Amino acid sequence: MHRILLIFSHELTPEQIEDARTTFNINEFVPLPSDLQKLWQNIPPSEPSITSYMEHFRRFVKDNADKGDYALIQGDFGAVYLMVNFAFSLGLIPVYATTEREIVEKRMSDNTVRSERVFKHRIFRRYEKEEMG
Repeated sequence: MHRILLIFSHELTPEQIEDARTTFNINEFVPLPSDLQKLWQNIPPSEPSITSYMEHFRRFVKDNADKGDYALIQGDFGAVYLMVNFAFSLGLIPVYATTEREIVEKRMSDNTVRSERVFKHRIFRRYEKEEMG
């Protein structure tokens, strides 16, 4: 049995919970505390470097994960890059969720068509390390 750290801006859907349990044998879901969740949702877009900003998240991961645990990491590209590399350095398995987009069209009473995008969870995919040379 494994745990998965949830380092992303949303809540897991029931389909994602089931997939994580089935695919990765997850028995414990560890979300970011609310203060860190707010920080993750608001990575400063005007800062040239976020390395020091990420210290809160590195500490959270170190305190809550053991080698072989999973970490769902999604969000700001730079923050994700830093956290995925950090997860690898600790022997964690970083993953992200893939979705399939469906367009649902509804004809309105005035004969116009309204399109709605519906995103459905498909799988969790492991981040991969590229081996050079």
